[in-house]
Amino acid sequence: MTLKLSIEALEVMDAIDRKGSFAAAADSLYRVPSALTYTVRKLEEDLGVLLFDRTGHRARLTDAGAELLNEGRHLLEAAQLLESRVKRVATGVETNITIAMSDLFNMQAIYQVLQHFYAQGFGTRVKLTREVFGGSWDAIISGRADISIGTPGETPSGSGFSSQLLGQIEFVFAVAPHHPLATLNTALDPKDIVKYRAVAAADSSRNLPPRTSGILTGQDVLTVSNMQEKLQAQMAGLGVGYLPKKLADYYAQQGLLVIKTVTEPKPEVLCQLAWRSKGGKAQLWLVKALQKCTLNDFL
Repeated sequence: MTLKLSIEALEVMDAIDRKGSFAAAADSLYRVPSALTYTVRKLEEDLGVLLFDRTGHRARLTDAGAELLNEGRHLLEAAQLLESRVKRVATGVETNITIAMSDLFNMQAIYQVLQHFYAQGFGTRVKLTREVFGGSWDAIISGRADISIGTPGETPSGSGFSSQLLGQIEFVFAVAPHHPLATLNTALDPKDIVKYRAVAAADSSRNLPPRTSGILTGQDVLTVSNMQEKLQAQMAGLGVGYLPKKLADYYAQQGLLVIKTVTEPKPEVLCQLAWRSKGGKAQLWLVKALQKCTLNDFL
């Protein structure tokens, strides 16, 4: 099928409509009026409709012409954006970047970084995703993300990515005030904890083996999607488990959680910033900005 509509024809129609005449439009496009007249007549012949009413002093769009230009302006804008994106890619600036954020972290920190990023004028589209536990590493290794904030534990084997330690997160064991374990005055032993349901956030890994943490053998488990849901389930008394200390302390101060001492505490968890090695200028800027952040900025 031969395409009858062209970007050039839409540009001509747009100029005529804005300027009010073929002559004024020709001046704005640095072309002769006869060239614009030919373009419009050819388009009218191809489409079989009249696009401009030429009976008055001012060139006016017909109803068909107005409808065509109204929709055509969306195509013009899309074409201009595409042209701009292609030029950016040619100069080493990515069209799109995906940033994965650990569900342990507060999104507010990345919003502040993005405000400065957008001010640079890269024009790169950014996608933010949430990952749970090993899903943060999986997102980088599989290519689902270009940058991952809060990758847990040691760096897995492999190539094509780099990482930098952000710090270590301390976890505490927390229960709802009305949970039976809240009233025990001694340090909780595994034999005390295993009697009660644990709440776990499901690892979002798609390719790496999923991980679990803080679940005892034989213990009932309620699995939720992320840390925020885990927090809510524990405050509702549906189960028990470990939460980041800063998060648990906040809700404990409000009387919504009770932090318990345990005989076998959970070790602190390493958290890293990871990024794919073959990034462009936009990713490089973001990585440098994120390297200036501390773990506390994200908690």
